Amino acid sequence: MFNKNIKLVLFIACFVYAVYQFIETFIGNGIMFILIGLTFLFLYYKNEFILLAFLKLRKQDFVGTEAWLSKIKNPQSALTKKQQGYYNFLKGIMVSQTNMNAAEKFFKNAVGLGLSMDHDLAMAKLNLAGIAFTKRRKLEAQRLLSEAQKLDKRNMLSEQIKMMKQQMKKASIPNQHFGQGNAGRRR
Repeated sequence: MFNKNIKLVLFIACFVYAVYQFIETFIGNGIMFILIGLTFLFLYYKNEFILLAFLKLRKQDFVGTEAWLSKIKNPQSALTKKQQGYYNFLKGIMVSQTNMNAAEKFFKNAVGLGLSMDHDLAMAKLNLAGIAFTKRRKLEAQRLLSEAQKLDKRNMLSEQIKMMKQQMKKASIPNQHFGQGNAGRRR
């Protein structure tokens, strides 16, 4: 994996060499170097390891996802701001099964750095709402849940949002069976 700045330098070098090839009337070589340069430019905006981690996550291969994410040694220098957001988003998903505090930190970093797609941001806020609800921070959970619902324009997370709202309602209803014990004895 190359540093993000090296990818830009390689793009510029390929583009300059492509222009030189065009001047020398080697049109095919010039086109090839433009395509190679565009590949480096694409990888500047979309990190290859994050793309591969998403593919593994799509196949429910959590070990493979973690393996690809671990290949990114220094996310701050190797990734752009949005890529750092997705790196934290993926790390949050991976850690959420075992460590809620670390997952909350990763999801908050992902939301802070920004995610390109609204449904990814909605998913991060939905996860944060679930974590806040388990930590008994109901107002924060409700706020995050409403933000997630606003961001979910395609209704991809509507079922999860409904389930979370139902769980929150069940938790807020007091248990009724405690008050019925005395009423039954009076009869």
